[in-house]
Amino acid sequence: MTISCSILGDRLSRTTAISWSPTTDRASASFYLANCLVALTLMILNVTTASAAGAGSGMTNNTAAVTKKAVFLIVDGIPADVIERVVTPNLDAIAKAGGYTRAEVGGPLNDPAETPTVSAPGYMSLVTGTWANKHNVYTNYDLTPNYDYWNLFRLAKAVEPPLQTGIFSTWTDNRTVLLGEGLGENAGGVSIDFVADGFETDARRFPQAPHDRHIQAIDRHVAAEAARAIEQAGPDLSWVYLQYTDDVGHARGDSPELDAAVEVMDQLVGTVWSAVQARAASHSEDWLILVTTDHGRDLETGKDHGGQSERERTTWMVTNSQRLLPRFYQRPTIVDIYPSLTRHLDIPVPPSVVSALDGRSFIE
Repeated sequence: MTISCSILGDRLSRTTAISWSPTTDRASASFYLANCLVALTLMILNVTTASAAGAGSGMTNNTAAVTKKAVFLIVDGIPADVIERVVTPNLDAIAKAGGYTRAEVGGPLNDPAETPTVSAPGYMSLVTGTWANKHNVYTNYDLTPNYDYWNLFRLAKAVEPPLQTGIFSTWTDNRTVLLGEGLGENAGGVSIDFVADGFETDARRFPQAPHDRHIQAIDRHVAAEAARAIEQAGPDLSWVYLQYTDDVGHARGDSPELDAAVEVMDQLVGTVWSAVQARAASHSEDWLILVTTDHGRDLETGKDHGGQSERERTTWMVTNSQRLLPRFYQRPTIVDIYPSLTRHLDIPVPPSVVSALDGRSFIE
């Protein structure tokens, strides 16, 4: 006969089978069976303990049975003082579920790791958990990233291949250059399962409009596509990028137009947040949503960025996580998001990748 012990985790099933026949030593079979029962008993005790801990912390789901998912949104070029002044009910709702904090970009000042407060360096710092002296992205164009530093999507597929990923972006280079999809093994062989980008070059669907209004239309489409994919398919790790607020900032600076663009951005964040809530309610899934920006703006006009002034370096984060460590409220940096996402998703990070990270998790 065969005795089978099955221990089930979130994404992994391990089965130990013990074969016994009339010629097998009955004492040995009894010994194996006893060990099997002990293992199963320990598993039950661990699940019970986890459930009790979850109940004590206000969690409503049994963490041993819930699949974890994450989506992060980068909304471009919004200083912390602007996000704190403008009415943003959807960001407020996410913060109420978890937390809001001021944060920082730009790397350590007067150090080789100092990083320009420019969009692409900010994105790359988030998705690699490193500063520009490692990922080698210092501008927005003519980029030659150092792909030796694994981005989140490469990590997810390398460590847990069944994980599904998504990118929904108003700037195609986020996928094709920064993540390096389609560039082969030299860029890590990254492959994304759900993609919605390329719209900024689609003049038929999104013809050029005065004051870059077509970019706002693309943002709306990107948010809608992200929401649809999240609610219907539930990718394990997704990146949503919305651009228009930075375009308005460059054109108008600190102005009523920028404030209005931030209000629209908040509505689009609400579109994604609603999808996350609907998906979590209909499936056994624990969703993390995290919203941040890539840089601030200059103090004089609000039109520029790229330097290391306090306002250019000061950003913000909003998340629904209920597992926030005190350091979340102590001005975390953009490179802290990478280890925080992997911590939430329970993705095992190889030691070689851990040793290269410049950030630390703010999720327990």
